[in-house]
Amino acid sequence: MRLLIYATSFLTFRGGVLQGCKYFCSALGFCVYLPDNCFVMDNRYRSVRPVLDSNKPQLYMETYGCQMNVNDSEVVLSILQDAGYSLCGDIKKADVILVNTCSIRENAEQRVWGRLDLFLQEKRKRRGVTVGVLGCMAERLKQVLLEHEAVDFVAGPDSYRKIATLIEDAKSGSKQMNVALLRDETYSDITPVRLDKNGVSAYISIMRGCNNMCSYCVVPYTRGAERSRDPQSIVREAQELFDNGYKEVCLLGQNVDSYLWLNPDNPTEKVNFAQLLELVALTDPSLRVRFSTSHPKDMGNGVLYTMAMYPNICNHIHLPVQSGSDAMLLKMNRKYTRESYLARIAKIREIMPDCAISTDIIAGFCSETEEDHLQTLSLMEEVGFDSAFMFQYSERPNTRAARHFKDDVPEEVKTRRLNEIIELQNRLSLASNQKCLGKTYEVLTDGVSKRSDLQLTGRTPQNKVCVFDAQGHGIGEYVKVEVVSCTSATLMAKIVK
Repeated sequence: MRLLIYATSFLTFRGGVLQGCKYFCSALGFCVYLPDNCFVMDNRYRSVRPVLDSNKPQLYMETYGCQMNVNDSEVVLSILQDAGYSLCGDIKKADVILVNTCSIRENAEQRVWGRLDLFLQEKRKRRGVTVGVLGCMAERLKQVLLEHEAVDFVAGPDSYRKIATLIEDAKSGSKQMNVALLRDETYSDITPVRLDKNGVSAYISIMRGCNNMCSYCVVPYTRGAERSRDPQSIVREAQELFDNGYKEVCLLGQNVDSYLWLNPDNPTEKVNFAQLLELVALTDPSLRVRFSTSHPKDMGNGVLYTMAMYPNICNHIHLPVQSGSDAMLLKMNRKYTRESYLARIAKIREIMPDCAISTDIIAGFCSETEEDHLQTLSLMEEVGFDSAFMFQYSERPNTRAARHFKDDVPEEVKTRRLNEIIELQNRLSLASNQKCLGKTYEVLTDGVSKRSDLQLTGRTPQNKVCVFDAQGHGIGEYVKVEVVSCTSATLMAKIVK
């Protein structure tokens, strides 16, 4: 059987098999074939929440860093839950303590060293506690971590299938390490056990690793080469989340725009990110879809047209610029220019005028001049970013920048430039939020306000945080609100009928 799936039909796949699936991407105007048995959905309900059982060995986990690390921790929990462990929230009851680590900046690693000292105290109080270090810091430091008295084993991001064996071998008293980076590991067959608190929004990893080799970045060395996960398992995971009551998924990758899956049985059959985005949007029209992170050199118009077509794909793009100076962008090996970045912004706003745009900015990169810094500020003004993640440069060992460039901008200059960037972005964020005054948005509620139990928080499709009186509504509902006031970080709103 060959079935032609039209993008505008909002089909969902619940139970059964589509064989020899020919998928029509309406955004791009052509068809792509997926292999036989491409969407295998069975009707058995499978929970994606942790199973808590005090009679089983207790597992305590801490996660630091990006959303990819959060998703990796959920993969690890799934593997260890199947191996007979149960998650616990009290370190004093844990038989196994795991810390999933980040190496993107030095302060992220320093936090982990401090936690290891605390874990050592716990080991001295209770015999038999096993401590493992996972993730990017494990991959980068390897043996150095094993030399810490608290650490029993070290596991890199591609070794999690063997984590139960590492734990058992470490219990025998022999320290263990597996930091092999694999070119084909995507964990596509593993259903993550979700660690979020609200059961509303979840991450789906669509790819692993990175090929961009930005000169300041450690990710290619700690997560390996880029590889894309098969689309069948991604759609299956989105469906499972929706069946478990989740209302929003966020597709994750170091560079989602370079996602490209090739059918190993027929490499002429392929799925790119625009097509994958449409496939996930078709899971159900009430499932919100987000994605992160995009790269300015790779984001094509197909993604933008797909976003514009589907109301359930949120109008928000995180597009890191890092610097507004061509000299800095070249030294960073970003592979785009200020002009080409601004052209991408213009195309986004042409296709989706109400799309929010956020970014990343680095202050004080190697030999950054005052003129380079001023160019960053002027680009921020020209774009008018809705929000930004802003950092001062932190040299990471063995990156291209560490090997070839001097980290020669004085710390006080880095700090001053970062403060100027933050001050400007606060003004831009306030101006962006003020444009929302009097407008109505559909907000997905995701929590209770920190200031009042009578208020809920949620996000607009543009990823802006909204606070409003609950009026009987709960977490995980779509609510229409009108914005009545704002700060640079938050919209205050009221429910409209």
